[in-house]
Amino acid sequence: MKVGVVGLGLIGASFCKAFKANSPETQVFGWNRTESTSKMAKMQGIIDDYLDDDNLGTCDLVILSLYPEASLKYMEDHRKSFNKDGIVTDACGTKRFICDRAFKIAEEEGFTFVGCHPMAGTHFSGMSHSRADMYEGAPMVVVPPRFDDIMLLEKVKKLYAPCGFGSFHIAHADEHDQMIAFTSQMPHLISNAYIKSPNSRNHNGFSAGSYKDMTRVAWLNPTMWAQLFLENKDHLIFEIDNLQAELQKYRDALVNDDSDKLTALLDEGRKIKEEVDGI
Repeated sequence: MKVGVVGLGLIGASFCKAFKANSPETQVFGWNRTESTSKMAKMQGIIDDYLDDDNLGTCDLVILSLYPEASLKYMEDHRKSFNKDGIVTDACGTKRFICDRAFKIAEEEGFTFVGCHPMAGTHFSGMSHSRADMYEGAPMVVVPPRFDDIMLLEKVKKLYAPCGFGSFHIAHADEHDQMIAFTSQMPHLISNAYIKSPNSRNHNGFSAGSYKDMTRVAWLNPTMWAQLFLENKDHLIFEIDNLQAELQKYRDALVNDDSDKLTALLDEGRKIKEEVDGI
């Protein structure tokens, strides 16, 4: 098998390492905008060789692991070169933006594109933090061009088998983006806003697990997350508005010294957590 990985940051390099570690017979080709990163990847054995126009068309799987806009640009620039019998996927955090255009390009050129989002990562970035076990046990969300092709899903699962994903979930692009606004984008946004408290610089000696959990993802890549937020702003604004409305209820109860209301609000949240997580 031959795999091409476009973008050798945390996510892309982790894909390379996973294939190299768990499928030694697989040839891994890599491309990165910064040539020095590609050279380092080859020197360290993260990739076997550079991904170029000569071998792109031989790849059974191509993973676009760039920001959404850059992933689409790469696809546009190389639309004539992809393997007609292979599969092109992405690893972007939103799906409507990329899938809407990518499905059309693939159909026009006769290759197959499948939207993918590996639900894994860390608050660090860059190839130096990549790991071969990044995806072991993690969910992979798959947005196919059509939902009546079981063989296509099986092919995607087989191609990604060396990465060790724990589950594959099929979703429409809008369904994916709606849920990701709640499960991923809001935690990053809230954490980033929460750390701006004037008390944050004086927390030493007063913080434990709750503080660490709440602020872990405040350490993020601003350029990438700003792009993802804007691409999904309708769903993210809905979540922000809903949170503000809920917080107002707690504030009103505090202002009014309404212990019964505050207790009821806290108990409601506890019960929902119990319900959704099956505790």
